[in-house]
Formats: sequence, C-alpha cells, structure tokens
Amino acid sequence: MIPPADVKEKLAQEFPGAVIEITDLTGGMDHYRIVIEWSGFSGLSSVARHRLVHSALREELKGPIHAITLQLSEGALAR
Repeated sequence: MIPPADVKEKLAQEFPGAVIEITDLTGGMDHYRIVIEWSGFSGLSSVARHRLVHSALREELKGPIHAITLQLSEGALAR
C-alpha cells in the first residue's frame, strides 16, 4: 500500500509543472486512477506517454501498487 499523496509527490518530481490528480479506486491504496496534464507529453504517442508514467512508478508497480488507470494529456487542460 502506498498513500495517494506519495504517488502524487513521486509523479510531481518526474513531471515538473504537471497538473496531477490521483484517485484511490478501491480504498486499499493499491489501485489508482492517475490523471496527468503535462506539456512534456506534447508530440508523444499514447504508448510513449504511458511508458513514461510506468517508468516513473517502476518500483511502486513491483509491489505496493497493483493496478493503475491512466488519463494523460499534453497540458491543454491545465489550470
């Protein structure tokens, strides 16, 4: 189990300036919906964006995080 705030902090380090929303889908702190709006995604395919996020959470996905659902955009919706 890993708290959503820790997931958000880790992603904020990897994706500076991004708008990040983390939702615990089950209440067990191991299934998350992750929404990231980041200008660095511009020009990248959906697969490339997903690979970046999976790479950023590589260690967490080996244990404390069981599943993630990703919604990734290039920051056009950033607040």
